Amino acid sequence: GINAEYGVRSLLEYCCPLWDPVKVTEIQLLEGVQRTFTSRIAGLENLNYWERLGHLKLMSLQRRRERYIILMMWKILHNVVPNCCNIKFAETSRNGTRAIITPLSRSSSLSNQTLYDSSFAVRGPKLWNKVPAAVKAETTFDTFKISLSKFLALIPDNPPVTGYTRGWSNSLVDYTPSRWSDI
Repeated sequence: GINAEYGVRSLLEYCCPLWDPVKVTEIQLLEGVQRTFTSRIAGLENLNYWERLGHLKLMSLQRRRERYIILMMWKILHNVVPNCCNIKFAETSRNGTRAIITPLSRSSSLSNQTLYDSSFAVRGPKLWNKVPAAVKAETTFDTFKISLSKFLALIPDNPPVTGYTRGWSNSLVDYTPSRWSDI
């Protein structure tokens, strides 16, 4: 049952702050595991994957990985875990605590730039900077997790899935609502 999903899901999410696929084909493969599992739940056979996620109140695996990365950023900011990537933070009056993304040398090859862009040192700050100031201002980990989950629940979660066509990215990095007050 559901316990089997959590056992498999924990394997798929292990160390995701360090290992977070960004290629659509890799995301589709991972989402395919949860998609197949949820399609076998009685009464949900006629719903598409995105509808099943909503019905079950589940996040996509992609969204869960991004959530874990944001949680790790909070821990780095509050010195709960070591800051091995040397991520810097700055306070702003408009956006609260922002993470600073250190640029890679201009002389770096395209393959190095691609690796750098998909690293935790870049994706972590980009995801952190998408979180509203009020959520980032939470002072305890438990209240931050709750506020972050409430915020993420307001953002459409339609991961790339084989056989479904869509013209947008599901990543929070690429999400820009017309007004943040709309969500």
